[in-house]
Amino acid sequence: MLQFRQQAAPTPTTSTPSTSGVVYFTSTEVITIKGGVTNSYVTIAPQTIHIAIPTCLQTITPDKNGYLPPGTCNALWDYYPSFGAALVFAALFGILVSVHICQAVAYKKKFCWVIIMAASWETIAFTFRTLSTRHQQNANIYLVFQIFILLAPLWVNAFDYMVLGRLIYFFTPGRSLFSIPASTLAAGFVSLDFVSFVIQLVGGSWASPTASEAKQMQGIHIYMGGIGLQQFFIFIFVGLAIKFQREMTKNEKIRQLHGATSAKEWRSLLYALYATLGLITVRIMFRLIQFSSGGTSSNNPLVSSEACFYILEAVPMVLALLCFNIKHPGSVLVGPESELPGLMATVKARWRKKQTVASVGEILQESDFHELPTRPHYASGLNASGRYERLN
Repeated sequence: MLQFRQQAAPTPTTSTPSTSGVVYFTSTEVITIKGGVTNSYVTIAPQTIHIAIPTCLQTITPDKNGYLPPGTCNALWDYYPSFGAALVFAALFGILVSVHICQAVAYKKKFCWVIIMAASWETIAFTFRTLSTRHQQNANIYLVFQIFILLAPLWVNAFDYMVLGRLIYFFTPGRSLFSIPASTLAAGFVSLDFVSFVIQLVGGSWASPTASEAKQMQGIHIYMGGIGLQQFFIFIFVGLAIKFQREMTKNEKIRQLHGATSAKEWRSLLYALYATLGLITVRIMFRLIQFSSGGTSSNNPLVSSEACFYILEAVPMVLALLCFNIKHPGSVLVGPESELPGLMATVKARWRKKQTVASVGEILQESDFHELPTRPHYASGLNASGRYERLN
């Protein structure tokens, strides 16, 4: 029976920087095998084994904000984060939250809580980023920033799905696309967005700065799978949006629009939707390239450049939220018929429709057998056997 015991080594600690850029320090740990082991295969005498185990010990004093050079122990940032830039974007997103709340109230659109959540999560993310620039040794503050910044765009994605569903319901004569009801399409894509949300949440949580390197890599891979799935859903959704645009163009020519007939009303909102999807795609491509190297700055300039983060992450999300401020869905989707019924209401309506059709069929069938013989017998309506035959 082998028993292992670890104890602090009496030998001094020596520094041995690794080639990966992360500074490790080798310390000696003692493992004692007590009692040994003897059997028909092997005999091991009691012995003490000295093993050098790399341990991360910080020998550099952080500055007043807790900054440490990238690659050293306990360094959370791959650059010196700017307090001013983080504060400016926190304020910008805060303003966008306020504007979206005012517009949602003014247009009386309850579903706009989704875009309000998107702007709120971005505000929270940059608020914690601002705090992290002054507390760069606090892993918890950094983790909150990381989770919110990684997941906030999914709210914009969900809002896009809801907007197109309402456009289809309000403007198309059949209130459907590819014979699929608008409410079903919207609910389906929002559900897919939720699946991507859960995957990215798991990946972002596992990639915590306090996690082991192996778990961080697992988290990064899971997160990349989540945003890859998100982009795949966007491609499919863009195809549906293009189909809707073609249907609307065709219906305009023959004046079969269900809602307002002005081309500007639906087309401008659809273009805003295209713009937000394009901006989200830019942000997804940035994250995929950033994490493709494992999220380390040693071989990926996108990780070590704060300017790239703001240009490819923060600015696209500001513009995406601003698009729906400039062309708010409430300015186009006006009236009681602009509200998309819930999924359950749609299912119940379709069930009632089937029941009505079945009842009408039964009535017609009964009238063929019972009512028709009592009708006047026109000569041209009698067949050779003397029975009534309905004329075409």
